[in-house]
Amino acid sequence: MIYRETGVFHETYAADMALFPLPLDRWAILLLALIACMGVPLLSSHYWLGSLIIPFLIFSLAALGLNFLTGYAGQLSLGHAAFMGIGAYGAVILYGRYEVPLLLSLLGGGLIAAVVGALFGLPALRIKGFYLAVSTLAAQFIIEWVITHVKWIGGGVFATIDTPPLRLGGWLLDSPVEKYYLTLAVVVGLTIFGKNVIRGRIGRAWMAIRDRDVAAEIMGISLLRYKLLAFAVSSFYAGVAGGLISFTYYAAANIEEFNLLLSFRLLGMIIIGGMGSVLGSFLGAGFIVLLPIFINQILGGVGKTVGRLVTTDLLANTELMVFGGLIIFFLIMEPLGLARLWKTLKDYLRLWPFPY
Repeated sequence: MIYRETGVFHETYAADMALFPLPLDRWAILLLALIACMGVPLLSSHYWLGSLIIPFLIFSLAALGLNFLTGYAGQLSLGHAAFMGIGAYGAVILYGRYEVPLLLSLLGGGLIAAVVGALFGLPALRIKGFYLAVSTLAAQFIIEWVITHVKWIGGGVFATIDTPPLRLGGWLLDSPVEKYYLTLAVVVGLTIFGKNVIRGRIGRAWMAIRDRDVAAEIMGISLLRYKLLAFAVSSFYAGVAGGLISFTYYAAANIEEFNLLLSFRLLGMIIIGGMGSVLGSFLGAGFIVLLPIFINQILGGVGKTVGRLVTTDLLANTELMVFGGLIIFFLIMEPLGLARLWKTLKDYLRLWPFPY
C-alpha cells in the first residue's frame, strides 16, 4: 500500500519519459540528495569520508562506464582499469604541468582516455566474445607498459606523480569534506548525463547491438559508429574516475593502482550489481567496497576467539575467494544482479495485495 501508481496519469511524452515518474520516487531522490549533501558530511568522520565514501562514489562512476560498454552495448572488456590510469595521468599532467583548471583537467583526462579507448575498440568491428576480451586484455598490458616506460608520462618504472594542492577557482580543497563534495558533484552530473544517454537513441542502438548485432545492422544501425562510441563513452567515464581517484583519494598517479586485478574487480561490480542497469553499478560498487571491511571484521572477531587459526595468509586471500564465489553465485542464481532484486521488491510493493 505504500508504493502505488494509481492516480498517476501521463498526458504528455515528456511526462512519460521522466526520470522519476512516480511521486514516491521523486520524494525518495530528494531525501537521498539531502542525505548526500548534508547528512553524510555532518555524520561521517573524516576517516569514513576519505577511505570509504569517496572510493565508493569513484568506483561507481568507473563501473557505470563499464556497464555502458558491457551491460548495454554487449562488448566485453578486461582492460577498464588501464583507461582509468590514462585518465589519472592525463588529469594530473594537465593540472600539475600545464596549470589547466581542475574540472577541465578531469574532463581532459577523460577525453584522452576516450580517444585511446576508441582506438582499442576498433577490433570490436571484426571480433566479439572471447576474442574481444583477449584484445582488451592486451590493451591493459600495452597501456601499463607505455605509461611505465615513457618517462614523459609516468616518470619511469616505479615512479609516482604526486598531485599538487587542489584548487577550484580560489577555493582550496584540502579536507575530506571538500573533496567529497567535488567527487559527489562530478559523479551525480555524469550519472544524470549517462542515464539520459541510455534512454535516448544511442542507448537503444547499444541495446540492439547487444541483443543481435546482425539484426541491428539490417535495421540501419551503424555498428562502426555505435561500437566505437560505446568504447569512447566507457573510457571517458573511466578516465574521469581515474582522475578523481588520483586527486581525491591517492593524491598521486601510480600505474600500479590501475592493474589487471582492478579490471576484474570492476567487472565483478557490474556482475554483482546488475549488468544493463545504472543502479546496479552503484549497488555493485558499494558491495565490493564494503566487502573487505565486512570480511576483516568477521575474521578479526574469529581471530580473537580461536587465536592462531586465522593467519595473515588467510586474511589476505579470503577477500579474493569470497569475491570469486559471489561472482559465480550471481551468475548462476541471479544473472541480473542486485538491481534485479531491487526491481522485484518494487514490483511486489506495486502489486501487493493484488497479485493480478
